[in-house]
Amino acid sequence: MAVLWFVLFVGLVLWLAYQRASLVMATAVLGALLAGYTVLGAGPWWWKALLWALFLPHLLLNILPLRRFLISRRFLRLYKRMLPPMSSTEREALEAGTVWWDGELFTGGPDWNKLLSAKAPRLTAEEQAFIDGPCEELCRMIDDWDITHRRADLPPQVYDFIKKKGFWAMIIPKKYGGLEFSAYAHSCVVVKVASRSGTVASMVVVPNSLGPAELLLHYGTEEQKGHLLPRLARGEEVPCFGLTGPRVGSDAGSMPDTGIVCRGSLQGRDVIGIRLNFSKRYITLAPIATLIGLAFRLLDPEKLLGGDKTDHGITVALVPRNTPGITIGRRHFPLNGPFQNGPIHGKDVFVPLDAIIGGPALAGQGWRMLVEQLSVGRCISLPSIATGGGKGGIYSTAAYARIRRQFNMPIGRFEGVEAVIARMAARVYIMDAARSVTTGAIDGGEKPSVPAGILKYHTTEMGRQIANDAMDVQGGKGIMLGPKNYLGRGYQLVPVSITVEGANILTRSLIIFGQGAVRCHPWVLKEMSAAREPDHERSVRNFDRALFGHVGFTISNAVRSFITAVTLSRIVNAPMKGPTKRYYEHINRFSASFAFATDVAMLSLGGYLKKKENLSARLGDVLSSMYLASMVLKHYENQGRPQADLPLVEYACRLLLYQAQEQLHSFLRNFPVRWLAVLMRIFIFPRGLTYSAPGDRLNPQIAELMMNPGESRERLCQYVYRTLEPTNHLGLVQQAMELAIAAEPIEKRIRVEGIRTGRVTALELPGQIREALAAGIISEAEAAQLREYDRMVMDIIHVDDFDPRELAAGSSYEIQLDGGSVQVA
Repeated sequence: MAVLWFVLFVGLVLWLAYQRASLVMATAVLGALLAGYTVLGAGPWWWKALLWALFLPHLLLNILPLRRFLISRRFLRLYKRMLPPMSSTEREALEAGTVWWDGELFTGGPDWNKLLSAKAPRLTAEEQAFIDGPCEELCRMIDDWDITHRRADLPPQVYDFIKKKGFWAMIIPKKYGGLEFSAYAHSCVVVKVASRSGTVASMVVVPNSLGPAELLLHYGTEEQKGHLLPRLARGEEVPCFGLTGPRVGSDAGSMPDTGIVCRGSLQGRDVIGIRLNFSKRYITLAPIATLIGLAFRLLDPEKLLGGDKTDHGITVALVPRNTPGITIGRRHFPLNGPFQNGPIHGKDVFVPLDAIIGGPALAGQGWRMLVEQLSVGRCISLPSIATGGGKGGIYSTAAYARIRRQFNMPIGRFEGVEAVIARMAARVYIMDAARSVTTGAIDGGEKPSVPAGILKYHTTEMGRQIANDAMDVQGGKGIMLGPKNYLGRGYQLVPVSITVEGANILTRSLIIFGQGAVRCHPWVLKEMSAAREPDHERSVRNFDRALFGHVGFTISNAVRSFITAVTLSRIVNAPMKGPTKRYYEHINRFSASFAFATDVAMLSLGGYLKKKENLSARLGDVLSSMYLASMVLKHYENQGRPQADLPLVEYACRLLLYQAQEQLHSFLRNFPVRWLAVLMRIFIFPRGLTYSAPGDRLNPQIAELMMNPGESRERLCQYVYRTLEPTNHLGLVQQAMELAIAAEPIEKRIRVEGIRTGRVTALELPGQIREALAAGIISEAEAAQLREYDRMVMDIIHVDDFDPRELAAGSSYEIQLDGGSVQVA
């Protein structure tokens, strides 16, 4: 009987914690159970009295004035000492954007309806027509070898086309002459261009990302918008944005570039303006820009703006290139992807106050502007370029693996190559899912700042891995540069995406979890706000509410983590049935474990956690893996749950959830407070590491999907520029793959009936075709079909060779021809 009461007590406590029962409800239920035990249960009176004595503190916690006086007021003083200092730039970064699905993953029990009920992103008829028309035409105009090797620049006609067709005006509203595309359409355009040329894609994204147009749209005065946005939309103004400097990079808090408010002469009039001195570098479009967006520290030593401030902080202004004192330096040369990029310098550049975006009223608001809009641009520009490159990589590599033969079979059927193709395809699926679902959320009104960091870091890293794998499979075809090489320039450009908009090392170590832990946690920001509340009594009340909410939240997540781990997540309610059900359940399990680990780390390490970057990075990886797996599941739903794509979904989800497990394990192994690490492990991994990585059985399934024409291959590689034309190698390798399928039965007949019987003895296919035709093994039509296929395959496999003088960019050389010579530039 005593065992039954014990089980009842323990089970009820766990149930209350799992269900996140309120303190009042938990007290009432446990009190009722204890009363029942006192009347009906066996045991001496002193034992029952001891139980009531232990229950009494729980009861007293419900008396708010007493709780605040005895606990919250005292803990608030300690908390204020533990609270790390926060600069204004950090605070603005935390407050930027909105909390979306990332916030749900911090709860330990995400509300899947919030994600699954969101509308699937769709292109309008106008947006689809742009992709099918001008975007297709732009891709046709691109000669990447000419751009990267001969010119180190885009041809004039490509510049003119980009301006005329509005590629630099995708985010500008129609009333100002822009295209006013959705974030999803903007992303799809970039994906398509990037599948053709990373250099051109880089040139397209900058005016549509964090720059003058976007800042003007959200913060500009009506006069500024009316004058500049139509000029930007028509391409009459070419914008760039200067933030990064040679001494402090993009660390705005330490920015040495200044603008001094002072009196000066402008067009013959004495006015109050700003005298700028700055040095910027790595500025894309700077060499050809006519309008410079500039971030600087605004100082007002004479208080000419009014008020008592002398340091207004980071401010953003728009400065015409031809303003006296501005110098555009010589071009940088980014890793053989020679998009226009260079330094900008300014010496005593005097501009009027209305050069500030938003006018003098928004002086000092520059950092807030930047971080708010970066949360959107980061979700689009680099993730879309990386996804376009990844799509082109798997599209070409799978086809190449089908047509390239060794040991009388396509190399794509070797197990090692199958494994590479499978992981390439799964990573592209993850990237495309994250890109499309997140941009769809932006179109729904979200400004997801933490997912922006997740997408920037993980899509560019996966892009790097896909580029490496494509090179490994295609071998010499990938490493020998020339007009026939469709991999080399993209491979060289990968580190550019890794580096810009926040270096990936810092994005992973500092930003994803560092921003998410405060911004997305349901209680931490409330505790911090309460601690900084100037009214002491209000501060205590708010802190008390947040503190005990946080305590209950942590206890609940510890219990949820333990129970879901012990049961392998089988008691979790999944929003979907069928083959994807288990992935929803496991995300819920890891969400609880992640939330519990986060709370223990923040409580025990306090501000020191900010310095433990490796721990933060691992927790950020767990958050990222759950977020990306959620995007995969939502993407699968958005596409109508195609049965054929399930191997891709399984590989992607297993890869991501396995990474979540391993990073949690690594976090516990390296946690500095060892007894807490042991305690957390009991709640997080009571059965050990039970989740496994994708199995080998998926590799041939995915490889076959990719090496054969079909809906799965087309869905995964949607928006790749695949038009069949002599200069589009992706179209040509696709055609060769299709011919390979038709040619394989004929080749097999030659091997079986000709080579094995000795009737065909030639070593190369052209000779085998002649002998098989002569022996009556194949028909004339089949011989012609094989010859055409062989010609196409050899044309693809062949790489370029050069006169040594051709290899210097921009050089001229002489070709000897019959009857004379010709000079070639």
